[in-house]
Amino acid sequence: MDDFVRDTLAQAGLSDWIKVFKDEGIDTETFYMLQDANIEKLIPKMGPNLKFKKLLRRLKAEQTQNESPNHFPTHGHQKGEEATDMTEVLPSTSGTEQGKRKSGQQLDSKGQPAAKRKCETNSSTEREAKILSEVRNIMEDITAKLQDDSDLNKFLKEKIENLETEKRELVGVFGKTGAGKTSLINAVLEEENLLPCGRVKACTSVMIKVEANRHNKKYEAEIEFISPEDWEDELGSLLCIIEKRDKKIQDNDDYDTREEYRDALDKLSALYGEEWRGKSCKQLMDRKCFNILEILYSTPKTLVFDSADDLSADMVKYTRVPTKEKACEEIKQWYWPLVKCVTIRVPDNPFLQHVTLVDLPGNGDRNKSRDTMWKGIVADCSTVWVVGEINRIGTEKELWDILDEIESLIGNGGECQRIHIIGTKSDDSGKKLNGDEARTSILETNSNVKEYVREEINQLTKIKKHFSDECFQVFTVSATEFFMTEVLTLEETEIPKLQEVLQNLNDCHSETLNYVSGAHGILSLVHGASKRKE
Repeated sequence: MDDFVRDTLAQAGLSDWIKVFKDEGIDTETFYMLQDANIEKLIPKMGPNLKFKKLLRRLKAEQTQNESPNHFPTHGHQKGEEATDMTEVLPSTSGTEQGKRKSGQQLDSKGQPAAKRKCETNSSTEREAKILSEVRNIMEDITAKLQDDSDLNKFLKEKIENLETEKRELVGVFGKTGAGKTSLINAVLEEENLLPCGRVKACTSVMIKVEANRHNKKYEAEIEFISPEDWEDELGSLLCIIEKRDKKIQDNDDYDTREEYRDALDKLSALYGEEWRGKSCKQLMDRKCFNILEILYSTPKTLVFDSADDLSADMVKYTRVPTKEKACEEIKQWYWPLVKCVTIRVPDNPFLQHVTLVDLPGNGDRNKSRDTMWKGIVADCSTVWVVGEINRIGTEKELWDILDEIESLIGNGGECQRIHIIGTKSDDSGKKLNGDEARTSILETNSNVKEYVREEINQLTKIKKHFSDECFQVFTVSATEFFMTEVLTLEETEIPKLQEVLQNLNDCHSETLNYVSGAHGILSLVHGASKRKE
């Protein structure tokens, strides 16, 4: 055992297990090599076991940001020194291999020695920082020269100012209510209780963004409301649906609007209780009678919490339809029908450095502002996750309808580069079995589902025109097993594969490239305008 292992366990509140690790000879290198089976033997108690697994996943994720996955800290070196156990990379002898590794050699994903890559990365970072500084100085000079208030100069100033706004990689998460999107996001971010899930129904009108909190160590939620005008338009539509449905029932007609009718009832009851009945749209918009407009006229509301649990409990009334659960009965006022978007910011999460996850549970909303935002977000997503329960993913029409819908939004000139089909609740096929039988059943089902989905994707002629085979991937995941690992190993839950997708997006993101590309476009416009003026 070395100081790293001892200090890490102590700081994590696992001091009782230091002796066990010492007796088993666990040092820094073997610490990062521990698998679930090893951990079960070292820490048999459930509580400390889960705490240690979460700790190890976090440390591995942090390590991946700056080093190759197999590079371990070496405490014998002084600060700034590199490890010296690297050997040269042998050239590839085949067209499919990037290179071969000698014993003890450590390579990155591109087949380069990790130490060499780290040195090159430091040099590259310094070079990028210098370039970014020079280009920013140029743009400051341009701004200073835009003296008059012409429309063009105002436009250019706005665009230069927007260059400082960080562009993030957007990952859009689609799926039907109950498909397991919330549990999936919680598992991928290793925040089991971040977003409220379980039996509480999802509201198909609320968009949820999850990104990093870079300002402090708190959990934050920023709630953006729709405008009074948008709510008035939607309110009129809801009352019309209620009136039309009631009339058809009285006429004994089979007018099938049950889903829209229930949705209208849910929204009106959430905001007005039973007081909306018998009132017109104008009466319901009267500020003297109801305080709804106080919310609509307010600026975005920011809430701050010490923990993910606290955030999750408070977010229910802004994002979910009430049910008969005890937690819902204690909430006096619901606001979700008025919410346009909720942005949740998570501290210290390695997967959200330059990535924003966007839970997009519905489209075609009657509210214009929400529908416009939905379409705008989809067009900007670099990656799309289409989520469905594994036992329905092949037959669920809504899932394939989503693919058809997003094809029209992302196919022509959009940002999307990858589409991932994700089957959730993959542990379902093994619930009635035990031990190895359960694991075998789950893995066989997962394999069959993947093969079926790939065959179905090949039939999507429209979307295949815009995306190559490499752009599609199929995952079968279990958020439950990821946190418990009772039947499957951590890797077999396939959550780590999705985490790798996010990490790759973070690694590929370049603040310098984004700024310089934007600046180049602005300078080209300035140059063109100048030539035209001459």
